[in-house]
Amino acid sequence: MKLFQTLLVAPALLGLITPMTAKSTEINLDTISNYNQNKIDLDSNSFKPDLDKEPILLSGGEGLVDSFVDETSFSGTTSASFGSTFYVGSVENSAIGEAVTFSYDFGMGLSTSFTGEDSLDVAIIGGNADATAVDAYMGGDGTDDVLTLDGVSYTFPLGGATVIVGDGVGVDDLNTGACAYSAFTDLVSDCGANNVGGSADSGFAIAYDFDNGFTLAGGAAGSTGTDGLFTEESADTLGVEAAYTADTYGVSVAYTDDEATTYWTVNAMLAPEGFPSISVGYETDDDDADAIFAGLTFEEVGPGSVSIGMASTGTDADDFYQYELSYSYPLNDGMTITPGVFIAETAGDDETGVVVTTSFSF
Repeated sequence: MKLFQTLLVAPALLGLITPMTAKSTEINLDTISNYNQNKIDLDSNSFKPDLDKEPILLSGGEGLVDSFVDETSFSGTTSASFGSTFYVGSVENSAIGEAVTFSYDFGMGLSTSFTGEDSLDVAIIGGNADATAVDAYMGGDGTDDVLTLDGVSYTFPLGGATVIVGDGVGVDDLNTGACAYSAFTDLVSDCGANNVGGSADSGFAIAYDFDNGFTLAGGAAGSTGTDGLFTEESADTLGVEAAYTADTYGVSVAYTDDEATTYWTVNAMLAPEGFPSISVGYETDDDDADAIFAGLTFEEVGPGSVSIGMASTGTDADDFYQYELSYSYPLNDGMTITPGVFIAETAGDDETGVVVTTSFSF
């Protein structure tokens, strides 16, 4: 899912709350965004400065950041991060086609602070990873080779809590989670929490860290459109999560009310030093459709790490099961290559995929 949600949320959380255990391996630049909203096309002129205008600080921001040295440069508190993933592979027995294909996605995150404790974040995505059989399993972003604005959020402290609000913000954006698995495919990367964020993606989330391992988070979100937010006609999502995490273990419980369906989600992980990490997840809804997840990650296997995992979708019909095996190794600080295989049980013949991903972060 989700190539660039981290570009929205990760910069905002740094320095605001005590570091929390990663919800899943979606905290990387190759799986972030799954937003459904109007797209705004950008071109090479979108970020050119208007030299006729004087730089203006927001009201109340005077003295909080350094004065502009050059009108054509970013402010001293603005940073940018970039990421891209190449997907090369094929899927046997796929109805879409079995040929070896190449696709890619790209993401850019812009972050700035006005007080030193807040963060305005913008996520921009692009790529063509949305049409092949490989893309259907890997969850890449496809925007027809153009850049689109994928979300804008503002994060700030409120008392002892942290709040995030904006377009592209889900109810689970500040959830702690409890998953240490390094996933390869999109479904398994959810760690069994397939619906914890619901379907709405424009709203707010709030989290409080009790500084003793316990965290509490939740939020409300709606879908952009003429029906408005939190109206009788709109499709809204409410969610809450309680979690406890330590250095080597953790557990989280989440409840999500996604308009017509409600979900309970439980995740747990155990990562003792010198042993593979163990992560499990379970999700059920009010129709008793259950989803399960289990994964092992072996660190320091040669230059990289090995991941073995499985997950199901938990649909009302026969459950869809998927299994994966991957080996991820970094070539350097900004480039990681991950070959992997997966088997997906379908109504017809099982589909088997062999894919190599190359992820860049800079």
